[in-house]
Amino acid sequence: MSFWRFWVLGGMLIILPCALAWHLANLQVVPSADKGFEFLQSEGEARTLRSEMLSAYRGVITDRNGELLAVSTPVTSIYANPELLDENEFVALASALDIPVSQLRDRVEVYENKQFMYLARHLPPQQADKILEQKFSGVAAETEYRRYYPAGEVAAHVVGFTDLDDHGQEGIELAFDEHLAGAMGYKRVLKDLKGNIVKEKGVLKAPVAGKELRLSLDLRLQYLAYKELKAAVNKQKAKSGSVVLLDVRSGEILAMVNQPSYNPNDRSHLRSEQIRNRAITDVFEPGSTVKPLTVMAALETGRYTPEHVIDTSPGYVMVGKKALLDPKDYGRLSITKIITKSSQVGITKLALDIEPRDIRELFFRAGMGQSTGMGFPGESVGVLPTRDRWLPIETATLAFGYGLNVNAVQLAQAYAMIADKGNFKHASLLRSDDQHVESQVVSKSVAQSVIEMLKTVPRAGGTATRAQIDAYPVAGKTGTSHKIGVDGYAEDRHFALFAGFSPADNPEVVAVIVINEPTDGKYFGGEAAAPVFASIVEGALKILRVPPQADAAYVVGL
Repeated sequence: MSFWRFWVLGGMLIILPCALAWHLANLQVVPSADKGFEFLQSEGEARTLRSEMLSAYRGVITDRNGELLAVSTPVTSIYANPELLDENEFVALASALDIPVSQLRDRVEVYENKQFMYLARHLPPQQADKILEQKFSGVAAETEYRRYYPAGEVAAHVVGFTDLDDHGQEGIELAFDEHLAGAMGYKRVLKDLKGNIVKEKGVLKAPVAGKELRLSLDLRLQYLAYKELKAAVNKQKAKSGSVVLLDVRSGEILAMVNQPSYNPNDRSHLRSEQIRNRAITDVFEPGSTVKPLTVMAALETGRYTPEHVIDTSPGYVMVGKKALLDPKDYGRLSITKIITKSSQVGITKLALDIEPRDIRELFFRAGMGQSTGMGFPGESVGVLPTRDRWLPIETATLAFGYGLNVNAVQLAQAYAMIADKGNFKHASLLRSDDQHVESQVVSKSVAQSVIEMLKTVPRAGGTATRAQIDAYPVAGKTGTSHKIGVDGYAEDRHFALFAGFSPADNPEVVAVIVINEPTDGKYFGGEAAAPVFASIVEGALKILRVPPQADAAYVVGL
C-alpha cells in the first residue's frame, strides 16, 4: 500500500511541472493558441508602442536672385505627460525650464486630465539638451522647425510670418501656406512607463518637405526702397508711407515697402497697425495722378490732340454750385500743358466735354476697381463708381481723382500700362520665366502721346522738378489728395503722391510713392513724394545696370 502511494505522489510531482510547462508554452511559444504569445505581445505593445509625428521642413522663400527671405531652422520642443510627472521633481524641473514653480504647477493642473502638454517650445537644441540630460519623469522632446527671416523688417510686409505651429499667419506665408508647408510624417516608438522613448520601431510615413517659393522681389532694391521711404517718413513726420517698384515689361514687383514696419523675428512688441501691407490693403483717392488716364479717354474719342487748346481763364470753373480752382489763372493751355501744370480747370472742362462712361471705362481697363490677381491676403480692390446717370460734378471729380479709391499696386499697374505703350499686365509677386499674360488696352499712339505729356511734368515749369534724375529722364505725375475727416474733406490732412517711370523713352521701372499725412509743412506730391521717387529710381536703375541716358529737353530746361 505504501508502495502504491509512493508512485502516485511521484507521478503527480512529474505531471504538474509538465502541465505548467505546457501552459507556458501555449502562452509564449505556440502562436495559434488562444491568447498565446502573439496576443500577449500585441497587448503589451499597445500599451507602450506609440505613434509620433515627424515635422516637415517648410519650403524656403527667396527673392528673384535666390537670396533667402524665409528659412526654417531645427529647434527642440519639450513636452510632458502630466500623469507621469513626479511632483518631487517640480522644483528641479521648474529651475531647468527657468520658470517659477507656481507657474509650472498651474500649467500642470490645467492639463491634469490630459496625456500631453508642452513645457517649452522652440528651444535651441543645446538648451533643450541640458533639460533632457536630467531625465525628468514623463518629460520628452520633439524636433520642430522655427521660421527665420534674414531680411527682417525690410521684407516683413511681403513675406509675413508663421505661428508656433509653423502655419502661415500673414503675407506670402499665409497666401501660399499649403505650397510651403509640406506634409507631416509619423514614426512608431516604444516608450517606458516614464514616457521615455526606449526604442524606435521605424518610420510609418516619411515627412514631405514643403516646396520652395521664389518671389519677384529684388532684395537689393527692397533694401534701397525701405531705407529711402523710412528716412522720408521720419523727416516729414508722416503717419505712414508706401512704395511699389514694378518691372515695366513683366509686371513683376521688384520692391514693395511700407512704414511703419516690424521685425518678424521678434514680435514681442508688435502692434496691429504695423502688420498691414499698406501698398495692397490700404486705399486712397489718387487725385491728379489719374489725370493722364482722363486725357487718354479724351484722345481715344479722336476729337482731341495733345496740342488742342482749352481756355482755363479766369482760373476757376463753376460746376453746379462748386468752384474748382487752379493755383492761378493759366489762361489758354494745350492738353499737354494741362498735364504739365496739373490744371484742375483744364481737366474739368475736358472731362465735361466727353462721356463720363468713357473715363470710367478707361480707368477700369487700367486695372482700377478690380483685384490685382496676386491673391495677397487682405487686398482691397478699391472703389470705381458706376452710374446710370452722371452728374457734372461727379464726372469732374472722377476725372481728377476724387470719388474713387485705389491701392498703390493698382496705380503702379496703370502707369506700367502707360509706360509699355498701352499694354496692360497684372502685377505679380512671383518670379516667373514664363510669358506673362498681357493685353493691349490702349493704342500705342495714344499711350505714346501721354508719355510725351508726362515727360514735361518733371522739367522746368512742371509740378515735379524734384522727381527728375540727372542720368535718367523721368515721366510721371504728381498727386495731392485731401483725406476724409469727420466733417468731409480735411484741410490739414493729405496724401502726397507721385507715380512715374524711367528712363522715359525706354522705361525699365515704374514707381509709386505714397506719403500719408506729412506734417512738416510740405504736403504736395511734388514736394513730399517726388524726391523719394528720384532717390529710389535712380538707385534702382544703377543697381540694375541701366546705362545712363541724356534728356536733351531737360538739360536745356525746356
